[in-house]
Amino acid sequence: MKHVFATRMISLFLVLLMLTASFAGCSKGNKDEDTSGNDVLVETGDKEGTSDEAEATEAPVQDVSADIRGNTAPTQEQMDLVNNSLNDSYLGDVYTEVIPNDYSAYPFKEEVELEVWMPSNSILASVVPNLDDHPVFIKVEELTGINLKFITPPVGQEADNFTLMMASGELPDIIIDPGRYPGGVDAGVRDGAYIDLTDKMDEYAPNYSAWRNSDEMRRKTTVSDDGKLSAFHGIAPYSEWMWFGMLIKQEALDKTGLEVPNTVDEWHNFLTASKAAGYNEPLNYGSTYGQIFTGIINGAYGVWDWVFVNEEGKAAWGPAQAGAKDYLTTMRQWEEEGLLNSDWVTADFNQRMAEAISDDCAVMMDSPDTMWGYWKTDNNIDFVGALNPVLNEGDKAATTYLNFKKTGTSAAITTQCENVEAAMAFLDFAYTKKGWELYNFGEYGTVHLVDKDGRPYFHADGLMYNDPEGQPLSNLIWKYRIHSFANIRDEHFSNPLITAEGSYSGDIREYWTENMDAGVAMPPITFTSDEASREAELGTQLSTLRGEYFAKIIKGELPVDAYDEFLEKANQMGLQEFVGLWQAALDRYNAR
Repeated sequence: MKHVFATRMISLFLVLLMLTASFAGCSKGNKDEDTSGNDVLVETGDKEGTSDEAEATEAPVQDVSADIRGNTAPTQEQMDLVNNSLNDSYLGDVYTEVIPNDYSAYPFKEEVELEVWMPSNSILASVVPNLDDHPVFIKVEELTGINLKFITPPVGQEADNFTLMMASGELPDIIIDPGRYPGGVDAGVRDGAYIDLTDKMDEYAPNYSAWRNSDEMRRKTTVSDDGKLSAFHGIAPYSEWMWFGMLIKQEALDKTGLEVPNTVDEWHNFLTASKAAGYNEPLNYGSTYGQIFTGIINGAYGVWDWVFVNEEGKAAWGPAQAGAKDYLTTMRQWEEEGLLNSDWVTADFNQRMAEAISDDCAVMMDSPDTMWGYWKTDNNIDFVGALNPVLNEGDKAATTYLNFKKTGTSAAITTQCENVEAAMAFLDFAYTKKGWELYNFGEYGTVHLVDKDGRPYFHADGLMYNDPEGQPLSNLIWKYRIHSFANIRDEHFSNPLITAEGSYSGDIREYWTENMDAGVAMPPITFTSDEASREAELGTQLSTLRGEYFAKIIKGELPVDAYDEFLEKANQMGLQEFVGLWQAALDRYNAR
């Protein structure tokens, strides 16, 4: 298999070398070395027993809920019990679907080390430079008996690193974010890079199987069009609240004496009044990472940022919709009137945050979690959230964002993995009650406690709010817990930017989600290999074309009528074929 895969991949990835993106690893499980003579008694949610006994003896788990739930000053003995055993009796059933707790695979029956390719990011790398040292993964190793070796590409070089790894034919055991493979995870299975896990899930990943099958939306979004299970996916107990939108400084509302705007015309009046009040660039509109195409303002005109589901239930491309010229005319006017940040084409994240706290900015298009940190926590700037603008009073605000209970990231097991059972056991732990607690909330006692209902929470005296290095909370969500992984991600209760005392970012996100129509949201469809290759080619060309024309028109470098030329070029590039690919994938998704 290895040589066939390597030959196939070398030719494919030399062509795609400059186009694809990140993730790799490699593993050498000690398959022939049996070191399972572990006589340590392990408490589990289902059974107790020694791992080397031929016949496991069923025994009731000690119920420690009375000692742990509601305890705000646990003893060291109590912390050790929670952190060093698989006893989960203190955790409540806090969701409609019960989180599984089959721990029969742990500790794993033999010594094994798994290589895990997992990208980092600038924040995570700053607080945990080596993922082998992450406190959560260290604890996962202890509880599962499975050793981990992380392979992390340099930040910013994930794409090239992933491509070169695939071309080499030398793969890790597990790849986090395997969808980077050209054509997606299913294409990776067909090409011999990833293992088809369909026939293995029930046996070797009972918790993942139970969790994904406990809800129809989770089931539908974690299976391929042909019924295959190719990866472990991050799947939540709920559809997470939308996280991006219009945020207004309260002081700007106070200075202008205006209410939170609703229609596009009201927004224009508010921004004009804000400029007159001293906010020289009142709307922080865009950046190098895509704020111009968020569906916030353009969505009012039905010009969604990319592919969406129209009123007929069909796939459509937002930039090609009838209201595009009206949208561009509006933004051209706002640009000419100096209502936008002047560097919206080039600003990076740090520039935007510096502008946000300046006296020039009245409105940010961003995450309330982020701005609660930068505005309220660091600079005592209060703010409110506004719904996406509408054209006419009485219209329903809309968004293309819908979580579909699929969140975080995914993980695939490669064909180079020598101990597939161990790899599945490691990944499956993230879908147990204990894994839910640990991945989302970190260590008991030092980072979180458990309330009277059995729900973990970050306490005021814990490390999350008292970091010895003085790191901001926006960094600590990566330091003491796992913010993005293939697990049961409990964002609403485990993101300290939402749950911190005084934080109202979660209130804003919930308000947005409950008061905007997400009927235009495209579900998480999948493409076939041929479709994916063609969709990527056409999508890159169309995205580049859109970016060039829209930016130049808004900046006044091209007339608004240049949109007609843009649309003609888009059709010549293959726009109808592009939309057809999405429609075919949408049809298959609806039939799952």
